[in-house]
Amino acid sequence: MISTSRTAPLVLVPKMAAAIWGGDALVKRYGKSGDPTAHLGESWECWDDNAITGGDYAGETLAAVRAQLGRDLTGPADPAQRFPVLTKIIDAREALSVQVHPDDAYAQRVEHQPVGKTECWYVLAAQPGAELVLGWTHDTDRAEYERRVADGTLGEILRRVPVKPGQAFYLPAGTLHAIGAGIQLFETQQASDLTYRIFDWNRLGADGKPRELHVAKAADVLDFRATMPGAVTQLAFADGGLERTVAIADRRFAVERVRITQARASMMTDGRPVAIMAMAAPLSIETGVAETELRAWETALVPAAAAHITFAEAGEALVVRIDPDLERLRAAAAAAGVNAATLDAFYAQFSGVSRPA
Repeated sequence: MISTSRTAPLVLVPKMAAAIWGGDALVKRYGKSGDPTAHLGESWECWDDNAITGGDYAGETLAAVRAQLGRDLTGPADPAQRFPVLTKIIDAREALSVQVHPDDAYAQRVEHQPVGKTECWYVLAAQPGAELVLGWTHDTDRAEYERRVADGTLGEILRRVPVKPGQAFYLPAGTLHAIGAGIQLFETQQASDLTYRIFDWNRLGADGKPRELHVAKAADVLDFRATMPGAVTQLAFADGGLERTVAIADRRFAVERVRITQARASMMTDGRPVAIMAMAAPLSIETGVAETELRAWETALVPAAAAHITFAEAGEALVVRIDPDLERLRAAAAAAGVNAATLDAFYAQFSGVSRPA
């Protein structure tokens, strides 16, 4: 019999990160600990170095628990490696730099790091007129890119996309992007810090100097095609007492917004770890053991050894499945009545694959 300590949710203490573009919403709106005047930009919600609060592993880091629980925590992911996914809440009072991330192959070959960074965004709040930078206005190439960086005209070919709360955006490695001013969002990414900064709006860093740019490496990894990425068309279906809206279905992570409409509604873990962040109200979850209480905007990681997650009462959550079983996700939607054409169209938005592998 699996002990309760191997299946109980791990409530995580977020890591706060200051940024020149950050604001005060992480403290004032999302209830995080910190100085609201400190320009806090990010709350790292599920991360290998986060501490656990409460339960058998209180005070230990997720990394330490990973070493103890092995695949009971990580499921298919290698427990000897860093936890593969990082989730964040980001408060962009000002615009972030224009940047790009490398894929796994480039990260391994050039940076000698195990993974690059594919990521996604779920928009929590946006001021009127807020927009993202996402891709190019036309097909370009390395020569035009380098010329425009040099002469200061790169902004003329950056594609801007209006945003509103509830939208989701998928950013595979190689996608040119920037979060615009006045946007708060939930980010899920591969656990990598590889970011190549292209343009930083002529700002100075905390040391009074311009932040480092990575123009040449960015050129190595940029997708120069005008692929016109926009908000994902999400997949919504009812599953018992749950209203599930799947926003992202990448092979590394699946992100969905879950509205719990009746107490004791459950969802399966499929033998994968699942990160759950309560939204604007507290949430109670069970994994076959005692209830775990989450405050609004607090995150818990459910180990892969837990067969299911039961929501003790109504509420809303953002749910991230790590190394998801995409076929089971598809089957759940099909069983709820979603037709094959709709499912094919949904999956086609991710890495150009119409069906999960």
